[in-house]
Amino acid sequence: MQEYWEMFQSMDTWMQTFWVCAIGGSAIFIIQALLTMIGMDSTDVDVDYDGADTMDLGGSISLFSIKNFVNFIVGFGWAGVCLADLIANKVILSLIATLVGIGFVAMFFYLRKQTKKLEHNGAFRIEDCIGKTVNVYLRIPAQKSGTGKVQVSLNGSVHEINAMTEGDALPSGQKAVISSVIDDSTVMVKQ
Repeated sequence: MQEYWEMFQSMDTWMQTFWVCAIGGSAIFIIQALLTMIGMDSTDVDVDYDGADTMDLGGSISLFSIKNFVNFIVGFGWAGVCLADLIANKVILSLIATLVGIGFVAMFFYLRKQTKKLEHNGAFRIEDCIGKTVNVYLRIPAQKSGTGKVQVSLNGSVHEINAMTEGDALPSGQKAVISSVIDDSTVMVKQ
């Protein structure tokens, strides 16, 4: 361990900065990844600015956040470390490392937006059933004289709902259309 410390101390300030960013940023990135995997990913704190220039990119993705800062530092640090032997000019090296850090943040935005597209709200709202064609599961008596049951497919799942009709009785297996919602668990159907 002593030899690594001596090697670190023998580096110039530029390389020390790149190594601190690379190692420190990677350690924080790994901790964030582990916390995300176990469901404790509330480590991301967005800076909230009020006004027209909030830098909010939509879909709950903000430009200024801890995760974005860590992503930038990781890209900046490792680019500086890896390209130091290829680029002798420290200013150009820092500029390229900065661009790589910005690239890491841009990649995070792209991946986050793609992940947001996969999110799905599976909450069932009976109002979303209006106009849907359903299958009568249990016979529906005529003229609102009782309830039967219908099966409706909504958002990729099948739901069983109590149903009434104003017209003739509807036998099991018949198709019907939901015309209105009576209450939270009952709909009105018509043939």
